[in-house]
Amino acid sequence: MTKKFLIVLFCLCSATSLLSQKNKPTSIKITGKVIDKTTQQPLEYATVVLKNLKTKTISGGITDAKGFFDIKTPQGTYDISFEFISFKSKKLPNQVLSVNKNFGTIILQEDLKSLDEVVIIAEKTTVDIRLDKKVFNIGKDLSIRGGNASDVLGNVPSVQVDVEGNVSLRGNENVTILIDGRPSALVGLNGADALRQIPAEAIEKVEVITSPSARYDAEGTAGILNIILRKNKLTGFNGSLQFDVGYPERYGAAFNANWRTEKWNLFTNTGFRYRAVPGNSFIDRKNLISGTENARIIEKRNFGRLGRNLFTSFGAEYYINDNSSVVGNIVYNIGNDDDVNTNNIERFDSSGILQNPSFRTENEAEDEKRIQYTLDYVNKFDDKGKKLTINLQYSTEVEDILNNINEFNTQTNNLNDLEKVIEDQDENRFLLQADYIHSVGENIQYEAGYRGNYRDIFNSFFLEEAINKDANGNDIPITLNTPLVPDNNLNNSFNYKEFVNAAYFQYGQKFDKISLLAGLRYEYTSIEIEQQTSTSLDKKSYGNFFPTLNIGYEFRDGENITLGYNRRIRRPRGRFLNPFPSRSSESNIFSGNVDLNPVFTDALDIGYLRRWEKFTLSTSMYYNRSNDNWEFIQENTGDVTDNNDPVLRRFPVNLSLEQRLGFEFTLNYRPFKAWNINSDFNLFHVTTDGDYTNPTSGKFTDFSFENTAFFIRLNQKITLPSKIDLQINSNYRGASQAAQTSNKGIFSMNIAASKDIFNEKASISLNVSDVFNSRKRMSTLFIPGETDQYSEFQWRERQIRLSFVYRFNQKKKKIRQERDDDGGGEF
Repeated sequence: MTKKFLIVLFCLCSATSLLSQKNKPTSIKITGKVIDKTTQQPLEYATVVLKNLKTKTISGGITDAKGFFDIKTPQGTYDISFEFISFKSKKLPNQVLSVNKNFGTIILQEDLKSLDEVVIIAEKTTVDIRLDKKVFNIGKDLSIRGGNASDVLGNVPSVQVDVEGNVSLRGNENVTILIDGRPSALVGLNGADALRQIPAEAIEKVEVITSPSARYDAEGTAGILNIILRKNKLTGFNGSLQFDVGYPERYGAAFNANWRTEKWNLFTNTGFRYRAVPGNSFIDRKNLISGTENARIIEKRNFGRLGRNLFTSFGAEYYINDNSSVVGNIVYNIGNDDDVNTNNIERFDSSGILQNPSFRTENEAEDEKRIQYTLDYVNKFDDKGKKLTINLQYSTEVEDILNNINEFNTQTNNLNDLEKVIEDQDENRFLLQADYIHSVGENIQYEAGYRGNYRDIFNSFFLEEAINKDANGNDIPITLNTPLVPDNNLNNSFNYKEFVNAAYFQYGQKFDKISLLAGLRYEYTSIEIEQQTSTSLDKKSYGNFFPTLNIGYEFRDGENITLGYNRRIRRPRGRFLNPFPSRSSESNIFSGNVDLNPVFTDALDIGYLRRWEKFTLSTSMYYNRSNDNWEFIQENTGDVTDNNDPVLRRFPVNLSLEQRLGFEFTLNYRPFKAWNINSDFNLFHVTTDGDYTNPTSGKFTDFSFENTAFFIRLNQKITLPSKIDLQINSNYRGASQAAQTSNKGIFSMNIAASKDIFNEKASISLNVSDVFNSRKRMSTLFIPGETDQYSEFQWRERQIRLSFVYRFNQKKKKIRQERDDDGGGEF
């Protein structure tokens, strides 16, 4: 029923758009190029404003990276102006437009008087909907001010960030996250934790790419999220300074600036954060196995996290000549966390009598450092679209964790567990990429490129604990001074090396209203897995082709339909391959599978976009089919802890065929000048077909299931009297289930308010994140005949932040005209 409804709805939208062509007004096209008088370089994002003298309506467009503009508009008489930041405007009054017209080269000159107070004429909307992607611009979003990259992604259309910080795109967690279009150590070993180290102030925009072209890596079956860091290019010296305070305890400062001359552009983004992040969890586990001593276990955890983080990105761009430049950039990120996590555990026998209650304390210290060096060369051979880019990148990441654990019996006050855990995680990565674009005329484009990506990941896990039994199995007392003994069943050093060589070719052409971009990518993967403790070495290699196809049909200006197909891969890495178990708690272990194979996914996407004067609607239907999909199996190991708690094990296997059918729409509506609404809705149906037989016990488990889930987001920005901006972000993720687990729905809301002061050179804002303190995962795990478990988890409790931003040599962006920027796509 759901599938039929979605298909009918989509067809109705398309039929409506086709019928509307009968009333299509006569339109013409104006073209031209805007350049800088001093440098003769093209001006990207220069604004072309068209004011119809009869209807008084305002329309227009912006220039592309080459300074060109191509704008469709109804026939009529217009006042036309060409404008750019800190440049004198050029006006062409009373222009009669009855046929297509090329205005040639428009030359703009810098306005030196405006350099001390830059006014931006045309401001992009918060969400730009393009043919192949959605672009979320960070500047206007009050709710993430003083936050981090995880907060930013949580507000992006089609994207969800769960309570643990894991990112999913259209409900699929296998999404590739890039920084400035490339893999990065900034989201390295532990993506969720790493994203929290990048301050929101360092991010300019996020691109959501659901149908990537052959230019991009094939990694990520859900698609790609590309985080673009700020690199201002305004002439002269300008920037901003931000200070944050908050509750729970939180302090921060951020500085971003750039200095631009004719030959040089120097830029930096630097931020420091000191923050307390309390969280909590609750687990109620019923052990169904007959004869289990602890028939029920209740755990109440409190997470007392304290983090310190310094992030800085600085670089320089040198303009060799009018067509070529070189950019060097260094990103340095260090963090130090001191966490105190407690767990109050109550155990009951089958009669409900309390026994062996305990209080467990974990004192965890973590140090991490990430450094990334990037060198980019760009050569635009001419103004006809011939371009070469070469990128070099080297990055390194080091994480060291020391965790001291003790557990007391709260009835006898005796120490019954003493442990020390040492974890080291290192990653080194090198990347070389070259892309060449060759345009033939205005409508044909060829592109080819190569990427070599090398990764070396090392992980070691070392656990030692006090022994509380003698050689005969009798209990013996332990103290804080009892010597610790290594656990050879858990300890291991694991080294993973991966080298991916990739080459691609793609062809694009525009036929009147139809745009075509077709490509083929080949990737050859070599991996080496070494388990140093068990002295085993595994090697694998495989090569695969990845075709891509994107087609767009433009019914008219502001209305189009797109069709995209691509084949993608999900490679297993790190802990997913390491067979030695690691522990999230004494009774929960995770182990990888060295025989785990990659998952291949075929993805189909059909999209429709329509713009009205105050209303923009983007809809799409998508279908993904994944073979040898990973399923994470949870089973009772048969072992028990020192407190007789059954030990659960979780591990991945290539198990199932997964099919995902979904529908989404994104809405941008401005009913009034003071009220702007952004909303997106995503509904998807997942079918999984697979079963698993335990090779040891012979137990058979059917993992086939069907699940329909959805999420909806509503963002509203309202301008109140006294020029106070209010932003309300509401988010609801519906209930979902898998073969062994089910999750309840989650609702959360963020509210922020901002006021400009000091003649609009500064702003002060107040942000409340998770107003109702409701962002909590509630789930149930059921293993027939073994375990029935209910759990709640809240990674971060309600946060309140107060931010002050001062802009020097920048005035707050003013809106001369409100418009959306379609901006085109890859072609």
